[in-house]
Amino acid sequence: MTPSEPLHWKLVVDCADPHAQAEFWAAALGYRIEDNSGLIGRLLDAGAAPEAATVQIRGRRAWRDLVAVRHPEDPYDEHSGTGLGRRILFQRVPEPKSGKNRIHLDLHPGPERRADEVARLEELGASVLRHVKEPGGEWSVMQDPEGNEFCVH
Repeated sequence: MTPSEPLHWKLVVDCADPHAQAEFWAAALGYRIEDNSGLIGRLLDAGAAPEAATVQIRGRRAWRDLVAVRHPEDPYDEHSGTGLGRRILFQRVPEPKSGKNRIHLDLHPGPERRADEVARLEELGASVLRHVKEPGGEWSVMQDPEGNEFCVH
């Protein structure tokens, strides 16, 4: 059986510091960090969420253990701040990253902008693992501040 309509999805990344990861990836992709403070306030007021599950980030309340970034042009729910399109959710997990990613992002600034983009991402906290040049293309393999691999084509 196949779905009658495309499925909505989000990419979820396990990490040690979700807010730092969200800051990095929002800057890297030109995305916006979701503002869930309205939803959090309503849940706290209703007694449906504990205060200990929240932190103050940039002057507003956020979830302590998760935060998402969304594409700035995609729709979002104004009441919850949750993106309804392209988004990445970062969630805190207790264990460190181990081994190679089984899924990763490819960023495509184009060959004429690749070197500048790699340098910009390094300034944000990423590091270059290696440069690849093959008959099928050229790219840089990088890692984000927590060691998750991604490529810049």
